[in-house]
Amino acid sequence: MGKMHLLAGSNWPAIGLCFFFFFLIASSAKIPTSKIPSTTKKSSALGVQLQVTDKQVVIDNGIVQVNFSSPGGDVIGIKYKEMDNVLETKNYENNRGYWDVVWSRPRDSNIFDKVQATKFSIIVQNEDQVEISFSKIWSPSMDKTTVPLKVDKRYIVRRGSSGLYLYAVMERLKGWPDVDMDQIRVVFKLQSEKFHYMAISDDRQRVMPMPQDRTTGQPLAYPEAVLLTNPVNPQQKGEVDDKYQYSCENKDNKVHGWISNDPPVGFWMITPSNEFRDAGPVKQDLTSHVGPIVLNMFGSVHYAGKDLNTEYRNGEPWKKVFGPVYVYLNSIPPSENPKALWEDAKRQMSTEVKSWPYNFPRSEDFPSSDQRGNVVGQLVVRDPYINEKLIDASLAYVGLAAPGAVGSWQTEVKGYQFWTQADKKGSFSIKNIRAGKYSLYAFVPGFLGDYKYNVLMSLFNQIKLGVLTYDPPRNGTTLWEIGIPDRTASEFYVPDANPTLVNKLYIDSPANKFRQYGLWERYTDLYPKNDLIYTVGVSNYAKDWFFAHVNRKVGNTAYKATTWQIIFELKSVMQSGSYTLQIALASATNSELQVRFNNANVKRPLFTTRLIGKDNAIARYGIHGLYWFYSIQVPASQLLQGKNTIYLTQTRNGSPF
Repeated sequence: MGKMHLLAGSNWPAIGLCFFFFFLIASSAKIPTSKIPSTTKKSSALGVQLQVTDKQVVIDNGIVQVNFSSPGGDVIGIKYKEMDNVLETKNYENNRGYWDVVWSRPRDSNIFDKVQATKFSIIVQNEDQVEISFSKIWSPSMDKTTVPLKVDKRYIVRRGSSGLYLYAVMERLKGWPDVDMDQIRVVFKLQSEKFHYMAISDDRQRVMPMPQDRTTGQPLAYPEAVLLTNPVNPQQKGEVDDKYQYSCENKDNKVHGWISNDPPVGFWMITPSNEFRDAGPVKQDLTSHVGPIVLNMFGSVHYAGKDLNTEYRNGEPWKKVFGPVYVYLNSIPPSENPKALWEDAKRQMSTEVKSWPYNFPRSEDFPSSDQRGNVVGQLVVRDPYINEKLIDASLAYVGLAAPGAVGSWQTEVKGYQFWTQADKKGSFSIKNIRAGKYSLYAFVPGFLGDYKYNVLMSLFNQIKLGVLTYDPPRNGTTLWEIGIPDRTASEFYVPDANPTLVNKLYIDSPANKFRQYGLWERYTDLYPKNDLIYTVGVSNYAKDWFFAHVNRKVGNTAYKATTWQIIFELKSVMQSGSYTLQIALASATNSELQVRFNNANVKRPLFTTRLIGKDNAIARYGIHGLYWFYSIQVPASQLLQGKNTIYLTQTRNGSPF
């Protein structure tokens, strides 16, 4: 009995989808610079000094001098070169460099806790290294805004090091109250009169607006988005600023920060490993933004929503080490190009990555390399409808995460994750894995679905898995397909931004075109009355398939659900049996996708996702959020010889988001 497979992928805004793949099957700028020395011989020869008073702790290694509040454990000052403090001295001391947790009691509103410690202690003190601790243990007598955690914030300054290492051990003891913890991060706020140039990657860096520009600007559809109407820099007038325009996937979020021109100083956040970040390699989150602010987002519900497992119930115990990460400062002579600081920061990032796991943190909860294991293997794909031979899982993403269902890694936040990208042959090596039980997960560019290795592993040494075989979901020969199975909507038509609502950084950047504001409203401009119609074999998904299945605006505050059509021909139809329609969604937010065949008005759809998604990816300039996959059986009686039409309706229309 033959079947037909139809695969579709999509990303949706807060109400909407962004399509990523459809599949129908029948079956039975480089800057030339010299290297910046990280230290001078004189400064590297100096030992690390520690000074402790009742209210402050100071560590000085002759390159950087770092001041901490005590016993709270905030970073209140960093002296570097001619700058007495690179942090914003206009802010209160507890609003310069700090850790915070956004948490709530079940079904209650969020609470913002800056995690103030109650105890200071010295862990290591010698001329080569100082490591200090600011800790607290929650008790029921504490303020109701204090998150129920045991917290140990650690800071390390080393001889010859041009910066500060930091990490935190957070723990829930058994029997502690039920909570949700939706965000854990560290924040640094720099001098706004000095740091004006921000760099996220080689192609994402620019002079940024000033903080007051957001105050004087015009708020747009949601609070983070502001139209600059009277900026300090007149060249930025008419631009949109939003911190989410500078988000980044975990796998690419290794270094970002700011540059001061006078004096020429760089401040960088370097993350040498993602093992402690949540939700896997393609989870997106904030980096740096107007302030100037530098973040390290260890975990959040951004681009995922409460589908992430951030709930701790029934007295569940938990412990996790976040970091260490490295705050790196560099400088150059005034005569050199300030962008050389970015090139140097990338070199330093590479050094830190090669040094992972660090051998100098003294917490017993941070295992050294000899306490970790490695996993090696090869992943191949078995799809006889494409090739009778096994196919190399070229450039597959392969990782270890907590045991769970297929694909559960993308909502997992409580444990550690270890990911790598396989080579073109599908061979992979995952190094420096903490001891524990894991499932091995993978996804392969160009193939639908997720792979999971069902054997749980206790890791203490090197494990050789040999050749693993992935059987992608398929019931027969492909009849047609729309898009590319890559978990994003990037291959589809992303429209030009409204010219009055642009971020100039992305005007000539096709790869970042989706980061412009208001693209959800461009659908109404392109389809003011009738919805999108795509004809298989005639239409081109790069030009004719809008990247996001969104509502149509029909008034100042009114929106209408939209129904897209896919028209295709069948030379013949089986008399019995079924076909298969496969749909892969790259994102969903407050959406419901209903699927009908050859009758748009039939009351009961053949298939509905029901209400799904909370990732808000389109409103936050994401080309994807969480991945959703559906395999839908289509009775042959639903199809016709000749012309057929699939009707895809996104039914929820409460708002543009």
